Amino acid sequence: MKFDIFDPDIYVEGIPHETYRRMRAEAPVYWHDEPGGRGYWAVMKYEDVLHISRDPGTYSSQRGATFIKDHSGDDLSAMQMMMVNMDPPQHVRFRNLVKHAFAPPSVRALEPKIRTAVSRIVDNVAHKGQCDFVLDVAQMLPLEVIADMIGVPHEDRARIFEWSNCMVGMDDPEVQADFSQATAAAMQMYQYAGELGQARVDSPGDDLISMLMKGVADGGLSAMEFASFFMLLFVAGNETTRNLIAGGMLALIEHPEERERLMRDPEKLLPTAVEEMLRWVSPLIYFRRTATRDVVLRGQPIKENDKVVMYYGSANRDESVFQDPYRFDVGRTPNDHLAFGVGQHWCLGAGLARLEIKLMFEELLKRLPDIRLDGSVKRLRSNFLNATKSMPVRFTAERMRATG
Repeated sequence: MKFDIFDPDIYVEGIPHETYRRMRAEAPVYWHDEPGGRGYWAVMKYEDVLHISRDPGTYSSQRGATFIKDHSGDDLSAMQMMMVNMDPPQHVRFRNLVKHAFAPPSVRALEPKIRTAVSRIVDNVAHKGQCDFVLDVAQMLPLEVIADMIGVPHEDRARIFEWSNCMVGMDDPEVQADFSQATAAAMQMYQYAGELGQARVDSPGDDLISMLMKGVADGGLSAMEFASFFMLLFVAGNETTRNLIAGGMLALIEHPEERERLMRDPEKLLPTAVEEMLRWVSPLIYFRRTATRDVVLRGQPIKENDKVVMYYGSANRDESVFQDPYRFDVGRTPNDHLAFGVGQHWCLGAGLARLEIKLMFEELLKRLPDIRLDGSVKRLRSNFLNATKSMPVRFTAERMRATG
C-alpha cells in the first residue's frame, strides 16, 4: 500500500480526491516518503485535523514552521517571525495587534468600498463577452481590498502582486525558474515593507501599516517582525481568496443545476453557497505541524520532531462528517468545513474573505448569468495551494443582452 500526494505534478490535473478517499479508508495517518527530505505523517480525516489544530502544545507551528520542507538556520528563523509559524503565547500577542481590523464591525464598514470595487471589476469585462476569469476578475478584488487595508499605494501594487505570485508559485516553472527567485522576491518585499513602514512613521494613516508601525515604536515588534507581518497579510489576504473565487466559479460552471438553483433564490442560498465553495475548493491544500513529544495517533507512533501534515481538502470531504461529500450542494447545511482552519490559527481574515466572495458572486450571477468555459483551465503546479492560473470564459456581453 503506497500513496503519493506530495508530487506537485499530480496537482496540475486537479486535487487527487480519489487518493484522499482511499487514504481516509485505508491509511488515515500515513507515513509519506518525501523526495530529498525525511518524510512526514499525512493526516487525512476531519476529526484528526480538528484534534491536531486544537493542541498546539503537542503539534507546534513554530518548531519547524508550516511547510513540509524542512528549513534551518536563518531561513527558519525568518519564517518563525510570521504569525502563521508561531505558537502561543507569541501567536496571540501578534494576532492581537491587528485583530480589530478584521473584527465584524470593521469588516462590515468595508462593504460599500468592496461593492464599488466589485462593480468596477465586472464593468471592465461585462461588455467584452469573454475574459480570463482568473486574471481579469478573481485576482483583482482581493488584491485591491488587502492593498487598501494595508495601505499600499496604487502605483506599487502590480510589483508586490508579482512578488507574491513568485513566492507561492515556487514549484511552477511557468511562474518562476527556480527557488532562488522566490527568495529574491521575499527579500524585495521585506525591503519594500521597511520603506513603506518608515514613510508611515513620518506620515501615519488609518491603515494596517500605520497600526503595525505603532507596534514597532512601542517595542512590541522588531523591524524584521514587521516586514514578515506585512508579507503574511498581503500574501494570505490575496492568494487564497483569489483561488476560492476562481474555484467557486468553476464549481458553478461544472454544476449548472446548482447554479440555476442559486440564481432562483440568491438571497436565501448565497450564504450557504459561499460555505460550500469553501468546502469544495479548500484553497490551502495542507499545513504542517511538528510533534513536540512522542504521541500516538490512530495507532501510529509519532515521534518528537516528526512532521505532521494536515490535508484540508481530504478533511472537507470526510464521509464520516459530510453527507454525500462529493456532491456540490449550494444549500448544504450544516457545513462545518475546515477551509479556514480551526483553533488558534483559525483564519484571521475569514469574515473579510466571506464578504468579498459573497459580493463578487452577487454581481456575477446578476450580470454574467451565462458565464461558461471557453478553453482549458490551467492549474498551478503546487502541492500547497489549490490554485488556478488561467480560466478563459465566455458570456453574453452586457450591451448585447440589454439590446436583446
